[in-house]
Amino acid sequence: MGEQTTKPQPVRRNAKASQRRILDAALKEFSDHGLAGARIDVIADRAQVSKPMIYTYFGDKNELYKAALRESYVQIRSGERKLDTAGMTPEEAIRELVRFTLQHFISKPWFISMLNTENMLGGDTIREIEDVAEIQSNLVNSLSEILKRGADEGRFRNDVDPAEFYITIASLCYFPVSNRHTLRTVFGVAIDDVWLAKKAEEAGDMLISYLSKPDNRPGDS
Repeated sequence: MGEQTTKPQPVRRNAKASQRRILDAALKEFSDHGLAGARIDVIADRAQVSKPMIYTYFGDKNELYKAALRESYVQIRSGERKLDTAGMTPEEAIRELVRFTLQHFISKPWFISMLNTENMLGGDTIREIEDVAEIQSNLVNSLSEILKRGADEGRFRNDVDPAEFYITIASLCYFPVSNRHTLRTVFGVAIDDVWLAKKAEEAGDMLISYLSKPDNRPGDS
């Protein structure tokens, strides 16, 4: 009898890993070129998958863009959940959220680009993401708890809406990162990591001053 040969076992695909690579590649491509200019073949090449696999997992180009946009929110909310704000004073919890937000905008440059693209498109796709409110709920609940704790301790005012307050946080962190190139040229500001970190601390100061009850504000006697 001849030697028995062992048939090579088929390589099992890791669906989650493939989808992860596709989303990462899609975030990069959509943020660089927008929805109209992004190319599925480039995404497939970066993700090391076939174009049919992308269509199988995500559908057409518009559906992949929607999944990437959703993922951009999932990632920032996931990062916020890792902050141990429960063990901080209300003031420090706010400062830590500000620092995280600005650093996320810096370290994930595609996040700002994705938001810019979606706003230029009129927000049509974000309205199609069925669980978008659920994705944001942890942030709103966490911030609500911080604000309530501060108010209960007599340190914060008690009339602050958490969602409205977060919009202010995001605004203060967004502008110096999204406009750093024009700010550098127009105002001659040396924008670097140190400058941006200083902006986060200054934003924290302003927000704490806004939240503080009058008799708790620095300089009040």
